[in-house]
Amino acid sequence: MIVLLVVVIVLASYYAGVFLGSKTIIIYNETLTRSTEPIIYRPYSNLTNILNASTASIIVPAVDQSGKGVATNLTVQVVPGSGKALVNIDKMLFWVDTQNSIRTARTVAEQTLAMDISYYDLVFTIEANATVIEGPSAGAALTAVTIAALGNKSINQDVMLTGTINHDGTIGPVGEILTKANAARDVGAKTFLVPVSQSIVVTYELRRHCERIGWTEICTTETIPQKVDVASETGIDIVEVANIEEALEYVILP
Repeated sequence: MIVLLVVVIVLASYYAGVFLGSKTIIIYNETLTRSTEPIIYRPYSNLTNILNASTASIIVPAVDQSGKGVATNLTVQVVPGSGKALVNIDKMLFWVDTQNSIRTARTVAEQTLAMDISYYDLVFTIEANATVIEGPSAGAALTAVTIAALGNKSINQDVMLTGTINHDGTIGPVGEILTKANAARDVGAKTFLVPVSQSIVVTYELRRHCERIGWTEICTTETIPQKVDVASETGIDIVEVANIEEALEYVILP
């Protein structure tokens, strides 16, 4: 009798555990519909709609390590993407200040064109020795070529420019204007755009001056400033531009 009671209790506990401990799983089947409409990039009123790739290039005068003027080629390619600014590291080592210039150029281009470029990636390539463009002096040119690429416009190859680019689109001063103007002239440019007040530059000549005082001759090195008209000195037309809008009137073909 006791054994039978134990068996009953065990069986009761087993079935209670099965029913009380069981879990009910409910499976929902839901059919998701996918839109068959093609992805359309936002059109912009004053621009050619870029569905594939658009590329623009501009030649920029620069100065190499030895102080010699050289010409470098900047290229921007616009492709459908997600708003990234990319650099082609196979061509050149991009320095930190060059990267900052690229970021500013991208922002100013977006503001100038009054467009949202978050649907496009910009690929920047600078074909030059890594030490040639390591400063911000290519900022204005980077901005101009970015605007040309986004607008699917052509660059006037007879015009070159130099200058930094500020966040509000103004163009800031740079150094080595004479050297860069000579480099622009040597590769066939007819007009060289420079920042405001830099069509006239000041150069400094070191002169040794000696005079005899009593039995002793004393010599000193004197620094003599000279104003130089860049156009007269280099034989290339020089135009001062205050901002990127003024530069675009010369750089981009209608």
